[in-house]
Amino acid sequence: MPYLSPTADQSVSELKSQIELERDGEPFVVHRDADGTQVLTMLARRERITIGREEEADVWIAGDKSVSRLHAELSRIGGDWVVSDDGLSRNGTYVNGERLTSRRRLSDRDLIRVGDTGLLFRDPDQVKEDAIRELTMGPTGDDPPELGETQRKVLVALCRPLGAGRSFAATPASNTEIADELFISVGAVKANLRVLFAKFGVEDEPQNRKRAALAERALSRGAVLPSELD
Repeated sequence: MPYLSPTADQSVSELKSQIELERDGEPFVVHRDADGTQVLTMLARRERITIGREEEADVWIAGDKSVSRLHAELSRIGGDWVVSDDGLSRNGTYVNGERLTSRRRLSDRDLIRVGDTGLLFRDPDQVKEDAIRELTMGPTGDDPPELGETQRKVLVALCRPLGAGRSFAATPASNTEIADELFISVGAVKANLRVLFAKFGVEDEPQNRKRAALAERALSRGAVLPSELD
């Protein structure tokens, strides 16, 4: 059975395994095999990774008949990881919903789709470098939009896991975590986030990227200061 969202409904042990890799700071890919088991593929000290339905592939996608025997490749070029298809597959390769027409540089949390299977690219060190750049160079871009009191509280709570003293590879707070911190309903959190997505211009980001994009933009534009996240 193919799994498009490789990190949905993670068990405690699966989440722990992923966090341990994030702490190492090296890039890796997450997907689920045919029986739903989470598979973490490290990319460190490798130059090329093949993805396909044949067992010899570095990332073996079993149980997804829409995946070609050799479907796509990840390669390291100039210190960055790129994904390419180059006509290898029958059904194409997609990144965040867009079909590849050429090589594409991968960013942290990009979702690669081959057939009906999703592979999440993680590069914790990339997140760290971006955060350090923001802290040393200060907020960039336009002035932040005006926010209501509740919107601002929701935004700060969303960004809190990214604060000083925490892992740079952390992900923004979930709706439930925000609701618990602010003593409001999950529905209220969702409603405020929809407004925030629009105000910060990230409403068209892929769903799996939208929350992280909002947090990153809020920090880079000075809408949320690191001192507020302690």
